[in-house]
Amino acid sequence: MAKDQREEFDFSRLLKQKGVSRRDFLKFCTGVTAALALPASFVPKVAEALEGAKRPTLVWMEFQDCAGDTEALLRAANPTVAELILDILSVDYHETVMAAAGFQAEEALAKVVKEEKGKYIAIVEGSIPLKDNGVYCCVAGKSALQSAREVCGNALATIAVGTCASYGGLPAAKPNPTGAVGVKEAVPSATVINLPGCPVNADNLTAIVVHYLVFNKLPATDNYGRPMFAYGKRIHDNCERRPHFDAGQYVERWGDEAHVQGHCLYKMGCKGPESYHNCPTQRFNEKTSWPVGSGHGCAGCSQPQFWDTMMPMYNRLPKVPGFDIEHTANTIGIGVAVGTAAAFAGHAVISSFRGKDKDKKEDSQ
Repeated sequence: MAKDQREEFDFSRLLKQKGVSRRDFLKFCTGVTAALALPASFVPKVAEALEGAKRPTLVWMEFQDCAGDTEALLRAANPTVAELILDILSVDYHETVMAAAGFQAEEALAKVVKEEKGKYIAIVEGSIPLKDNGVYCCVAGKSALQSAREVCGNALATIAVGTCASYGGLPAAKPNPTGAVGVKEAVPSATVINLPGCPVNADNLTAIVVHYLVFNKLPATDNYGRPMFAYGKRIHDNCERRPHFDAGQYVERWGDEAHVQGHCLYKMGCKGPESYHNCPTQRFNEKTSWPVGSGHGCAGCSQPQFWDTMMPMYNRLPKVPGFDIEHTANTIGIGVAVGTAAAFAGHAVISSFRGKDKDKKEDSQ
């Protein structure tokens, strides 16, 4: 799409072309506002910003990945990826979905980096290997490290989708033969916001884009570079099985009566007490369910180095600082929240390049 065509494009025109009713549009705005943990009074502002939004350019890079995040995006619903991400944004490069290939594809990427320096959004999927000069992942004759430095280093902002792009993920698990790291570690100078999870929840990615279009800035993040609206609370605190934890009702073995009744999965290895993510509220598959809701404990995949620190999968968590769960799991869970101060202390908000007024509000939540 030509640059002048991009500038003329707006979301209100897209809605008419797609036959989206005003009611459905406002329903979507309400959902995104809720996902961003904003008060309902912001719905009109979100609607106004989206209706007048121009297409920001986006490039999507894939490195040491399984393409799971791309698959999650392509299966997004209400609205679908075609109706939102690929239409609101001008996706000029994405190996998996773009029609161009070879030299033509790489020329499109180089053109964005050169002509729109500091204006485009980069999305990275997969970890970046550093060992042996990065030879373990190369695209178009360049190592992932070279490409990340060039693309992410010149972007307005980079969104690292999935745990591999955020922190290295499974490729970085011991012994980490390729020296895999996340985007921020590979390109320290880049402005990076992390969306860890296996795979990323497409609703959270959409929410970041909407937040940028509404406020012209990225949302405030925690110490791990994750947006507070999506990672500000522990999975344990919003879990639908939490009442069973508080009542001391636990699944003791797979398929037992407690499992059938939907009791707490902590003893079966659930990592929810030490994992921060909005899985219980945003869910997956058109918000129908999530791992714990379907009967499987949380794997802690949104946490850095989760594969090394939280495995084996079905073993109880090690003792969490400030969270005397080993004791309460054998007695009763009531009163556990009193001991969580230390766990929350490491989850402070940073906002070095965010708007101060908004950040203060988010910090206090």
